[in-house]
Amino acid sequence: MGGLLNNPKSVNNQNGAVVILGANGVMGIGAAELFAAGGYRVVMLARDRDKAAQALEEVQALARAEAISENIEIGAYNSDLKRTVEGAAVVFEALAEDLALKRGFFEQVDRYRAPDSIVATVTSGLSIAELARGRSESFRRHFLGIHLFNPPHLIAGTEIVPHADTDPAVIDAVRQMLQKRLGRRLIVAADRPAFAGNRIAFKTLNEIAQLVPQYGVAFLDYLLGPHTGRAMAPLATIDLVGWDVHQAIVENIYEKTQDEAHALFKLPDYIKQGVAQGRMGDKTPARGGFYRRTGKRVEVLDTSGRYYEFVAPKPIQFVERMKGLHRVGRYRESLEVLKTADGSEAELARRIVLGYISYALSRVGEAAASSGDIDTIMSYGFNWAPPGVIVDLLGAADTIELLKRYELKIPPVLETAEGKLYAGSVLDFGRTFVG
Repeated sequence: MGGLLNNPKSVNNQNGAVVILGANGVMGIGAAELFAAGGYRVVMLARDRDKAAQALEEVQALARAEAISENIEIGAYNSDLKRTVEGAAVVFEALAEDLALKRGFFEQVDRYRAPDSIVATVTSGLSIAELARGRSESFRRHFLGIHLFNPPHLIAGTEIVPHADTDPAVIDAVRQMLQKRLGRRLIVAADRPAFAGNRIAFKTLNEIAQLVPQYGVAFLDYLLGPHTGRAMAPLATIDLVGWDVHQAIVENIYEKTQDEAHALFKLPDYIKQGVAQGRMGDKTPARGGFYRRTGKRVEVLDTSGRYYEFVAPKPIQFVERMKGLHRVGRYRESLEVLKTADGSEAELARRIVLGYISYALSRVGEAAASSGDIDTIMSYGFNWAPPGVIVDLLGAADTIELLKRYELKIPPVLETAEGKLYAGSVLDFGRTFVG
């Protein structure tokens, strides 16, 4: 591994080129801005040069600086892939979430890459081992996932996802690149479906989406809004992510995992039908998602497929109390209100929040190495309150009693915890808890 760490094309040397495949996609554009702003020479490759040129303009807009293009070259696959991959320190694949498509490009990369160059995929959940299957030994040793969260220029959370054949020195080199040069807050996640962050977040998001026919969109986003520990209300988050992306992630997890929350990953039929009809959320303004905005008018989806004008839900006393305390940073008191409130609405909110804690911390040892890693990725990847913080504010003993009450799994890490579970500071926590 001496060549990787010491030659002029090392990932930690700004003269080494980073070649981005799929550079005209959302993640390709975000990655190009991230690497170029970090001082790396970047090559953006797309199907044709016009698409790459349009993507470069979007990079300039993200960076708010035309000068960033001084570090960026554009090109097309058919004319420039061989030449640029041969001279790359890192080949960063950001193509569509299609296993066959990615594997086809990796076959070409394997043919042309330098022996010590790193190949990374930005997949949000496909198997890293499966993507590397059939490739050369050198490729497999230098291959791993770098899961950035969208938009990467604003969201620092990142997952490094090695597979069984990834060389530990490659993991260390990538960690240095991401932390020291690019300012990432990262964890090493296991090569499991959706890795750590997405698996935890989309369990909660899909669980709430399953409740829409019973409770309605506006009520659920009001009941489970930022005061329960998220930067955005949950159904508005699915609109931002995109219904098609939500579908791909939860169906992949539902198919390939069998854990205590398996049923909560079953995609609601109305989302499947909506995607088939072209309803994708914010990316399809005319068709909308859970919400549709026309000028100043906001409409809300009825799961029969009709839209109606948004009307704010009737205020609920405990929610309003939580929101008031949350706004001024009195998080412990806000959660105390949640813990003690009466009524069916409070029961529902508690069950969802406790379900998040149970599922997230139960992934320790499976999707991530520690509760600290889980806290890091949920905080810096999703801007959700870290589950360890919520446990500390509720109290570990009370949390366990509440988990028993709702017949939720008690994570082993919670049963064995001594003192505080969350390793960060209260100020660090407050940065993510405030919606």
